[in-house]
Parts: sequence; structure tokens; C-alpha cells
Amino acid sequence: MLENKLGIKSSLQLAPIEEKITKKKAFELFETGKLEDFEVGTFKGLSQIHEFLFEDIYDFAGKIRTENIAKNNFRFASAMYLEEALKEIDKMPQSDFDEIVQKYIEMNIAHPFREGNGRSTRIWLDAILKREIGKVVDWSKIPKQDYLLAMERSPIKGLEIKELLKNALTDKIDDREVYMKGIDASYHYEGYNLYHIQDLQNKD
Repeated sequence: MLENKLGIKSSLQLAPIEEKITKKKAFELFETGKLEDFEVGTFKGLSQIHEFLFEDIYDFAGKIRTENIAKNNFRFASAMYLEEALKEIDKMPQSDFDEIVQKYIEMNIAHPFREGNGRSTRIWLDAILKREIGKVVDWSKIPKQDYLLAMERSPIKGLEIKELLKNALTDKIDDREVYMKGIDASYHYEGYNLYHIQDLQNKD
């Protein structure tokens, strides 16, 4: 259970409240045009998105995690080397679709925050696609389970997630409904209980 500003002690109680708050914040981010002020394709830009979405819920909003985390049998980037990994991701090219998605895959492997990585990074991805190729993802065209499985396999085989995303591209870059689908927390909560924090002293 993550410590939160709301004083909620149960993850089952926190999940729907967190979803409601982050969707409201995502809507505000879009409607006010504030998203246009954030850096595109850098960790700084991603941290700005994350902080805006989660600042009312967690003290760690926008901050690099200091814990090791894993999902199923996959362990995300070690906290010890995370800052360096993020610097390398910043340097990755993003001039075409394949480069952008590869950068997205690497950011997912990094998983820089304790919570809220998926929702923040999908907005981050769409911002890159919008600026570089004039497209965004229509997330309603991607079955959630297919997306989760493809992202799980992407560190080894990126073709699957690339095909899913490519087939869902749209030129409706300023469509509010298309944008809001990316913040849908159900892409995340289907695996909610599979996350755990690994104790560095006991596990490493």
C-alpha cells in the first residue's frame, strides 16, 4: 500500500479515487493547453506530466523512484542506475514512428516512478507522436489485454507493440476523447496487484 496524501489505507479504496483525480487532472492538462508548455520526449517532460497528474495524491509525484520495482517476473531498471538510464533515453532519436516507439519501450523498462508510469508515459508518447509525425494513438482501438501483454514482451520483442500502436494511429491530434482514452487507468489496474516494492537490503 502506497502512502498517500489522502490518508487512505487500502489499495482497493485508493484505486478508484486515484483514477477519478488523475482523469480530472488529465482533462485539465488538455483543456488549459498546459501540456504544450512541457518538454517533449525528455524525462523532464514526463516528470512534469506525472507531477501534474499525481501531485494531489502522492508526495513522490514527478520524482524518480528510489526503490526497485517489478511486475510478474520482470524487474524494471534498477533504482541505482535509473538516473543514468534516463539520461540515455533522453538522447535517443525520435524522428520517425519506429524511433519514437523504441524510446517509449525504453521508458517503460525504466519505469521511473513508484506509481502512475503507464498513464503518464502514454500522454508523453502521444505528445512526441503529435509533434514529430502529426499523429496520436487512438487507444480505444487497442484491446487492453493485448496492450498489456505486448508491453510485457516489448523488452525482448518490440514488433508486437509497434504493430498495435501503428494500427491505432490517427490524425485527430486535438480530439479530447482520443486524448482522454490514454489516461484510462484500466490499462494499469488490470495488473494492479502484481506490482511490488523490492527491499534493496533483502533482495540485492
